[in-house]
Amino acid sequence: MKLLGLKLYNFRPFCGEHALTFAKTRDRNITVIHGNNGSGKTALLNAFTWALYERFTAALASPEQLVNRRALAAAAAQERVDCWVEVAFDHDGKHYRVRRSCQAYKQGEAVVQTASDVTMQFVGDDGRWSTLPTAKNPDDVIGRMLPKSLHQYFFFDGERIEQLVRTDNRAEIAEATQKLLGVKVLDNAIKHLNLARKTLEDEYASVGDAETKSLLAARREQETTREALETRQEEIDRELDHHATLKQETSRKLRESGEFESLQRRRDQLEEQEKELRDRLQDAKQILKRAISNRGYTVFLPSVVEKFRAIVRDQEDKGQLPADVKPKFVQELLEMQRCICGMELHPGTAHRAAVEAWLQKSGLADVQSTVYRLEGWVDEQADQETDFWREVDQEQVTINHCKQKLSQIEIDLEDIRDQLRASPREEVRQLQERLDEIDRTTERLIMEKGANQERIGRLSHELTQLRKQVRDRRQNQSRQKLALKRMEAAQDASDRLKELKQNQDILFRQELQETLSNLYGEISFKAYIPRISDKYELNLVERVGNQELLVGASTGENQILSLSFIGSVVERIRQWSQDKLVMGPDSSTFPLVMDSPFGSLDEIYRRQVAKLLPELADQLMVMASKTQWRGEVEEEMRDRIGREYVLIYNSPKDEVQTDSIPIGGETYPLIRQSPDEFEFTEVVEVRRHG
Repeated sequence: MKLLGLKLYNFRPFCGEHALTFAKTRDRNITVIHGNNGSGKTALLNAFTWALYERFTAALASPEQLVNRRALAAAAAQERVDCWVEVAFDHDGKHYRVRRSCQAYKQGEAVVQTASDVTMQFVGDDGRWSTLPTAKNPDDVIGRMLPKSLHQYFFFDGERIEQLVRTDNRAEIAEATQKLLGVKVLDNAIKHLNLARKTLEDEYASVGDAETKSLLAARREQETTREALETRQEEIDRELDHHATLKQETSRKLRESGEFESLQRRRDQLEEQEKELRDRLQDAKQILKRAISNRGYTVFLPSVVEKFRAIVRDQEDKGQLPADVKPKFVQELLEMQRCICGMELHPGTAHRAAVEAWLQKSGLADVQSTVYRLEGWVDEQADQETDFWREVDQEQVTINHCKQKLSQIEIDLEDIRDQLRASPREEVRQLQERLDEIDRTTERLIMEKGANQERIGRLSHELTQLRKQVRDRRQNQSRQKLALKRMEAAQDASDRLKELKQNQDILFRQELQETLSNLYGEISFKAYIPRISDKYELNLVERVGNQELLVGASTGENQILSLSFIGSVVERIRQWSQDKLVMGPDSSTFPLVMDSPFGSLDEIYRRQVAKLLPELADQLMVMASKTQWRGEVEEEMRDRIGREYVLIYNSPKDEVQTDSIPIGGETYPLIRQSPDEFEFTEVVEVRRHG
């Protein structure tokens, strides 16, 4: 999707009609929109999201009031005032216009606003504009180009972008990213294949014998049980995320409860330490498992090695491991009928028989070489055994240390809970009771999830056995054979798609992790490392020795992490699209529309972000205040600007303090006196010379 232009009519602070055209060439791909706080930058961002998706950002106040107040005031009672936003864009070589509109009118002291309506037009093959047929929903068409769940990646409030790293957003991030990858296409294909397989099973059962029907019925029952458990696992994940959010909110309220603030902050610290220790404990156990799996056998080698060496010594003492005598050398001596000592080797003589005996022994030279190589390998194994025990001892120390620390932390946390439970303030006691209930519910859900996972594994094994039994049943009719062949083909295709989905997700996350690390490293001067979990949870870690510890990132660092993540997703999807690995929407072209992306950043970060942003997207729309734009941001972006606009805020305040911004040798007003008692915003294009 390449954005071409935006038109607004009586939308929020924009009275009357205003139009913007966007930069779209590769070397001039930045459109800058200057405006002071409160002048309409957030409204402009929401003009995109409302027109395309009927969505609003969290920063937009009173989203139910879209029609401009000045236009409403000028209208008579019951007179309807139009409000609309039109977005023009290009997709896959075809031009589109999407217009979402609503109306409002005065009814006494109140203002009534109608529901919104959306229309879409496109340029047909004949070069003329046509309206999308009523049978097609514009929302569905837009959703195939850039799905609604992804809009927060490309149209976002820079000052609140750090919320992307919040734990309660990870499910939405994962789902949106999978849509970009086309995983939903695979999910639908798997679903349809399973339905087809069940239909084929019914056909197979209708021509099979009683035992075949019994096996198929058992398999169907097992599958139904497993599907129900898998659905429940998804519900549990959502419930756990919800309770994690509730816990964060309840803990925040406790921190704000006056004299208990320090106690709650201490609990936060202890819980963070507990999480880090549990991660370290899990890592140590995994290292221990790998060591035992890879080198545990060395523990059982000493007695075998000693037997091996005893056999070698015995063979050497008996002379059955001779020096390296080549068979070819012995054969040449026999052909010449002369030994190296000068003795004649005529046939039938004892001397010739003695040399001929060496032909039998000379083959043992390879055995001796092998024995020597084995002795070298045995020596290496002895060293590995020492290293194995050293690693085991080290990880056991780590495990014991973590367990001891966790035990003490649990005692300290329980002591804090007891103090809060005994608080003289009812509000505090209630908050702690709520936390206790959240913890109990979370523990119950985790236990249920573990039990379900075990049952799913057992059912999967039983289903594999049932499938084998069905496949091994002797087929007496051609119809049975054909039905079984079709059924197996559908099952095999479903299994392969599941494997493809899993491999695609793993590969994408690996490449996304690499791109994210590189982008974050280019922006940040700190030695922090961004990490993406298998659930697309974003964290910053710091390497301490051989361990990675979570860091308490600042708002600015989380903003950089979020920007880097969005840039990484865009870059990876673009690359996958070019390599034809994406089965989702045509996502090779991406715009980024950003409101105040530099607000929480210091000078160094502002410069680095300003340098990288134009490279992350095919188009970039930056909305910034005068203080956010000037200096290092302007220096880095100046040469890539293709279009530039100023939002002029008209204030009804008496003796308002005006403001302006110099651009390209001219001065443009940012704030000026309104000609009437209403506030409104005008859009003026900057004309650069030369």
